[in-house]
Formats: sequence, structure tokens, C-alpha cells
Amino acid sequence: MNPIYSMWLIFWLILTPQIKPIGIFENFEDIGNPKLKGSATFDPKSETYTLTGSGYNIWFERDEFSYLFNTMEGDFTLSADFEWVGEGVDPHRKTGWMIRSSTDDGAIHCSAVLHGDGLTVLQWRVAQDAMMRDPEDEIFAVNSHYKTLELERKGNTIIFRAAKEGGEMEEIGKHEMPALAGKVLAGLYINSHNPELTESIKITNVKIH
Repeated sequence: MNPIYSMWLIFWLILTPQIKPIGIFENFEDIGNPKLKGSATFDPKSETYTLTGSGYNIWFERDEFSYLFNTMEGDFTLSADFEWVGEGVDPHRKTGWMIRSSTDDGAIHCSAVLHGDGLTVLQWRVAQDAMMRDPEDEIFAVNSHYKTLELERKGNTIIFRAAKEGGEMEEIGKHEMPALAGKVLAGLYINSHNPELTESIKITNVKIH
């Protein structure tokens, strides 16, 4: 190997940040440049993810949140159990699964949403930088305070199911998202619904298949 090339390669490896996987996830990022930065950890003994994040909201034409994700193609199903850490400050803090077109703050997305007060919703943004609308861009669950959230992509269709602890899985709703039919980002997220503070969630039984 050319010695000059070898030196350049070593120099590049030293200066280039190496992405370290967090559990089964390859990427972690604060979307929308929230004022307070988030974090993600994985405890291999308990197989528990702890996700901490801030952000004003995931709504209107732009989002702020912390995102732990992989790049995925084809049909897949995302499933996990969620447990908030502490009582929280804003009842509209939110967590769950998100399928997203990019890390841009106005990206197209479809999300399984569990709020701090138990409200459970399927929400989406239909186009880049589009204004999310209430109630046109969401489907509300009849019940609340679910433990397990499952988000499936099947072709162009995104299907949201949820179950209470020890209960049967219920279909919350489904929505056609042709803009999310190709290569996408898919993973866990948290938003505090208050840019001045962070919230945390414990996530277990994480499965992607």
C-alpha cells in the first residue's frame, strides 16, 4: 500500500467519529436542534433502552425530538413496551415508534404516539414541511394508557396496534403513506413538549422484524 495513502487513512480514521450502535439501533440524533440535547443508552443485562429528550413538539410544520433509529426497507413491524420515568411536567410529552423520510425537521413521518397522560394516537405529516392538522392528520385510540406499541409498514400502509399490560393487541388505526414506501428511517423517539426541560422513557421488549 502506498505509504502516503496509509498515512491519510490513519489520519482519517482518527478524525472521523465512529458510530457506536446502541443496542440494535445504529443511529441517534436530536431532530430539529432542540435547546436541550437528548441521550440514549442500552443496558444489555435488563435489555432496557433509556431515552431522554426535549423539544417543543412533533407537530405543525417542524419537529423537535430525540430519535434512536435504523434505516430500513421493505415490510417490517416495530414493537416495544414503554414506561415513563417519573410523573413528568407536561401531559403532552410523547414517545413511541416513528417511521420518517429523513432527519430534516419538517420530514414526512407516521408515528405511533403515547402521551404522558395516556392519550394514544396515530399521527402523520403527509408532505415535506407540511402543516400537521388536527384532526385530519391523526387517529385517536378509543382507550388510553397502553403499555405495548406496535407499528407495522406493509407496502404503503402504516398500521398502529397497542395493548395494555397483560391485554390483547388492539388496532388503533391505519393510514396510507405512499411517500414512506421506500427506504425510510424507523425507530424510537421522545419529546418533552417543553423546550426548557427533558423527559425520559424506559423501553423494553424491543423487537424489529
